[in-house]
Amino acid sequence: MHFLRPLSCKSPLSWLAVVAVLAVVVPAAARAEALLVVEADSGKVLQAENATIPWYPASVTKLMTAYVTLTAVKEGRVTLDTLLTVSPVAASQSPSKMGFRPGTQVTVDNALKMMLVKSANDMAVVLAEGVGGSIDGFSAQMNAAAQKLGMTQTSYVNPNGLPADGQITSARDLAILARAIIHDLPEYEYFVHIPSIRYGRKITQNFNRLIGRYPGADGFKTGFICASGYNLVASATRNGRRLIAVVLGASSGTMRAVRAAQLLDRHFNNTNPLTWLQPSLGLVNNLPPVDASPPNLRDEMCGGKHHRRPASDEDEETIAGNGPGSLSTAGGEGSTSFYTAGLQPPMPKPSELLAAGPAASEPIPVYTGPTKTGPALIAAVAVDSERQTPVHHGKKSRVAAKKPDAAPATQADAGAKPVSKRAVVRHASAKPDAAPKVAEKPVAAADKPPSAQKPAAKPKAAAKPKSTTDTKPTG
Repeated sequence: MHFLRPLSCKSPLSWLAVVAVLAVVVPAAARAEALLVVEADSGKVLQAENATIPWYPASVTKLMTAYVTLTAVKEGRVTLDTLLTVSPVAASQSPSKMGFRPGTQVTVDNALKMMLVKSANDMAVVLAEGVGGSIDGFSAQMNAAAQKLGMTQTSYVNPNGLPADGQITSARDLAILARAIIHDLPEYEYFVHIPSIRYGRKITQNFNRLIGRYPGADGFKTGFICASGYNLVASATRNGRRLIAVVLGASSGTMRAVRAAQLLDRHFNNTNPLTWLQPSLGLVNNLPPVDASPPNLRDEMCGGKHHRRPASDEDEETIAGNGPGSLSTAGGEGSTSFYTAGLQPPMPKPSELLAAGPAASEPIPVYTGPTKTGPALIAAVAVDSERQTPVHHGKKSRVAAKKPDAAPATQADAGAKPVSKRAVVRHASAKPDAAPKVAEKPVAAADKPPSAQKPAAKPKAAAKPKSTTDTKPTG
């Protein structure tokens, strides 16, 4: 970079010129991370880095899906109790999803909770088809809402954020949307800060790790696809002051939470007496957009050693749980603390605090079928527990695989030829002892395609190898 030498020895202003040149030579998008902090009430920008560079939103798209759906509820076009049906299109969506079969019915209320806590892609499509008639019809409503709110850098082509070239937003636009949820839908805002849900026996913690861990955290949503990196829109309230932080393109699920905690912590505790000397960044709606293509982080996020990364919020760190050390690799924290200096003892760094388990809370039950309360709700949860193929299907399949395999092997060794005849009789009558064992696991059997169920009635020679083959893919 010899062209910089004439600027290197004259005056401090020369160094400013160097910085200006570097800012032009190195595009902001090359740093592959966008950060933004705004005041929820005023919209005042407190910090902005690459905030108006276009970005792939991933599952933070679901915030607009929730906004359009809840606006329809507020206007009386649907209710939270309205029953929606899972279509084949919804059921075919990629994970993360609930995995319900076509024809299953859920209320708007339950679909919203599943979508926002578990980031269920199938529930986003269920809501889109129920409110907008189709994915395209609902996407048009999403785009109309975005334009009305001033989200000029945003376009939608689906309700869940799965990869699509035309699905674009920016940190600026996401902060505008978060403020709209707070101010336009205060009666429904609880949907964006539910700590956990319970579907049958399965408890799912909110993928936003700040909920229940970071002091005052009260919303919003995470997102991840290979092209976007790990995204998070988060908010927290302290002493009546609410801040919104947006992190786009973080390197992991851990880092997006730590980055958001650092941003919030910095501006909650900003006691710098020279703050007034810093130039005002204005209001979030007035941030000038950058005309560029979104950075594609696919190689960085999912290439090489990351090639097995799932294209959903259920990254390996989320699946691994809340064990100590799951956040221990986060760096760049400096000496931040969670509370202002004074008589209070030092607080842990963001990574240390977020590594702990979430605060104890009662999971919100979600279920299929019409709205239920009291004993009917308890019964509905029990029924869903029995149907819960997405959670226990693999375990049940392994158990089912062991039992049939053990018995035929012994019988074959003994040369008991009549056994295969009895197996056929049992399959037809379903009365002898072995039949109830199959009946106790309707979920595992029901989940298999017809072709996988037929071999159970075949003679021993065909049934034995088929048992192992049929159960492995579901594990």
